[in-house]
Amino acid sequence: MHAVFGNAKSRSSTRCDNCAVQQSPIKEVFIQGITRDGKTFRPSDWADRLCGVMSPFRPGGPHPGSHLTYSPWCIPTFVDGVRCVVVNAALRDAEPMAWDFAINFAKDNDLQMVEACLLPDVVSGAGANSGS
Repeated sequence: MHAVFGNAKSRSSTRCDNCAVQQSPIKEVFIQGITRDGKTFRPSDWADRLCGVMSPFRPGGPHPGSHLTYSPWCIPTFVDGVRCVVVNAALRDAEPMAWDFAINFAKDNDLQMVEACLLPDVVSGAGANSGS
């Protein structure tokens, strides 16, 4: 997977600039483990901790054992070597207070946030390296 980041200046836009051709609405906010002044956020497991706290907030609500897995609405990942948490916009609709918690965590810790679309990696076809 790779991320296509939208225009952060245009918060009123509902579409990622790079995805407009595909008509894909912005579906995620990436909380990056870098402060606004460029420093790496500590502790290094901050993303796992945040996603662990968010684990009960999931489609269908919490169920036995759901605390043992991350919510599909709040997932830790790396993008270009930077630790990130991907917060899906569906969380905002289903659990507004949980959404606010995640977003305010980023704001309170002065972390960079980017609206984005997470796209699957493109696999080249078998004939792509034929050398013709």
